[in-house]
Order: sequence, then structure tokens, then C-alpha cells
Amino acid sequence: MELDSLIKRATQFEEKTVAVAAAEDHEVIEAVAEALKRNLAKFLLFGDKEQILQIIEEHHGDLATNKNLKIIHAPSKAASAEHAVKAVKLNEANVLMKGNVPTATILKAVLNKEYGLRAGNVLSHVAVFEVPGFNRFTIITDAAMNIAPDLEQKAQIAKNAVGIAKSIGIDMPLIAPIAAVEVVNPAMQATLDAAALSMMNKRGQLTDCIVDGPLALDNAVSSIAAEHKGIKSEVAGRADILLVPTIEVGNVLYKSLIYFANAKVGAVIAGAKAPIVLTSRADSAESKLYSLALAICSASIV
Repeated sequence: MELDSLIKRATQFEEKTVAVAAAEDHEVIEAVAEALKRNLAKFLLFGDKEQILQIIEEHHGDLATNKNLKIIHAPSKAASAEHAVKAVKLNEANVLMKGNVPTATILKAVLNKEYGLRAGNVLSHVAVFEVPGFNRFTIITDAAMNIAPDLEQKAQIAKNAVGIAKSIGIDMPLIAPIAAVEVVNPAMQATLDAAALSMMNKRGQLTDCIVDGPLALDNAVSSIAAEHKGIKSEVAGRADILLVPTIEVGNVLYKSLIYFANAKVGAVIAGAKAPIVLTSRADSAESKLYSLALAICSASIV
């Protein structure tokens, strides 16, 4: 599967609006320009209006008159984050996107009790990868938000990922809770949580998915590895979602796929009242575009 298919899928839904916090960033404007070219969404750009216009004039002069783009001045990074979040809260926008603003600043606005986007759920990072050599998407969660989630949090992280998977056409996603081994070991919390998540799935506490674990990474993604180890499972070798035990595991796996496997990725924060595009400032414009498409697909299903 190719991430370009998400762009095509996103354009088939009713048009959405994206609120961008601190849009004065070359890569962000590049992604916005490409998204507008592909009719992905409308955009509200919050931030330093002079800087935003300068970037547009230098690199994308035709954007300045685009009817699907509106620039709203904000005097500071914090103010731009607040205005962008409020736009989503007031249904003026359907997706929130982080621009050139610290993650802590935008999350503070998202979690604000008065105007934020809390939905009572755990917020989690869901990344959809196009990995060379694989004929399906690989979804990794959580590589950026929850440091060491407990069982209850992992269950919510799984539910968030299922929602994202369904929004991109995976109707019954297969989830592999990842550990270092395939057997339950009382000394390894990841295996205990994986077994509990599998049982919760069997008893109807985790729905619209199939969960089986613990599974080591090789057995989750390779049917040959699973067969060699004699693992018989609906999930082994076919996992759509890799549910990692800690942020370190997720972060290393995420970056390994990008830097060693030349994978492409789109990612969102799920669990709020609207999807959030919270890409790193180091991410490419292409990655930001895929993340926008993923968020728009997700917003269209919610």
C-alpha cells in the first residue's frame, strides 16, 4: 500500500478545514501549498502574518490569492496555538495542525479545560508507514506521547489506533502487542499486558479488531518467522498495528523505519475531539502532507 492512496481517499470526503498553529515555517507552507494543489482541504493559518506572507511570496506566490487559504495574525506562538485550537472547538476547522511551535505549547492549548479539545480519552500518537517491500500499511503506536502506559492506557491507545485504521479502510485491524518474547513471563510487564489485552479482546472489551500477543517484532510482521517458531495466530505475520510497550521502543522503531528502511510516514494524535497533526519540525513537507491526509480521513469518519 502507498501513502499516496490516503491523499486520494481524503479528497473523496466532504471538504475539511485545517487550523494551523504558527504557520510561519517553510516546510509547513510547502505542505499546505501541495495540499491546496491536490484539493485536500481549506486552511486557516494562524501566526505572524508578515512572516507567513513573506514565505508565501518567496516560494508560493500564487497562494496569496487562493480562496481556500486565510491568514490570521497572532502576536505569539502561544496565541497562535490558542486561536487554532479555538477554531476547531468552534467547528470553524476540523483538523488541528502544529506549525513552528513547541509541542508543549500546542498541547497546553489542546488540554485547556475552557476551550481545549479534551474528549476524556488518552491522547496517543498513531503513525502509518509505507515500508518498502511490504504490501500493507504498518501502523505503530505510541511512539511520541505516552512514556510508559499501563494496561488501561494501552487499551485506550489500541482503541485510538483502531479508529485511525478503520478511517483508512482497514475494517478489522490485526493488533500485535509487541514484547521481546512470545510467551508470558511474570518478570516482563510487556508480556503480561499483551496477554491481558488479548483476553480483553476475546471478551469483547476491545472491539472491531483482533488482538494477539505477546509477539516479538519478527513474528508480528513476518509469516515466515512465525511459522519457524510454530506460532499459530490470526495476527502473527499479518499485524496491521504494532502496539509498543514504551515510548523508547516506539521511537526507535519509528526512526529505524525512516532512516534504515527509507519508509514514508504520516502520523496524527488521536483521542481528542479532532485529529491533530503534530509532526516534528524535522519532518519533511511530504511527511506533513501524508499526515494531513491521514487526519482528514480520520476527521471524516469521527
